[in-house]
Amino acid sequence: MRYRFLPLVLSLAAAPALAETCKYVDKDGRTIYSNVPVKNARKVACFEPPPTPSPEPSTAPANAPRSQTPTDTSRARVEPNTQRQRDSDRRQILESELAREQDALSEAKKALAEQESMREGGERNYARMQERLKPYQDSVALHEKNVASLKQEIANLK
Repeated sequence: MRYRFLPLVLSLAAAPALAETCKYVDKDGRTIYSNVPVKNARKVACFEPPPTPSPEPSTAPANAPRSQTPTDTSRARVEPNTQRQRDSDRRQILESELAREQDALSEAKKALAEQESMREGGERNYARMQERLKPYQDSVALHEKNVASLKQEIANLK
């Protein structure tokens, strides 16, 4: 009894592997892409899934050190002066973003301190105060995270 539905389950599991995506055009002229037949639509074309790339076998021994220089000569190389200029521009952009983010962090900390110092009449318990302060604390945490990320990015530059 248990094996009665086994062929059905196996055929359903194999169905997605056999499906191919087809392009259909319905009577209103709309284009539909589907892997199942569409009623009242004309099949225009079907597409096969792209082949999975097979890993290229390495000709170097497994214990051989890898070269740090790219071996693909078909790719264009950037002139050293151009790359230095790009790196310089990137550093300037990151430093200006860091300065803006540090200003935003100081503003967020100031707003949080103002909110912590004032007490509203409806806040008789600590939970309501924490609920009111949560957006300010989140803002400070976000700006601190952004500052740390920008500093790390600048440190990663040459």
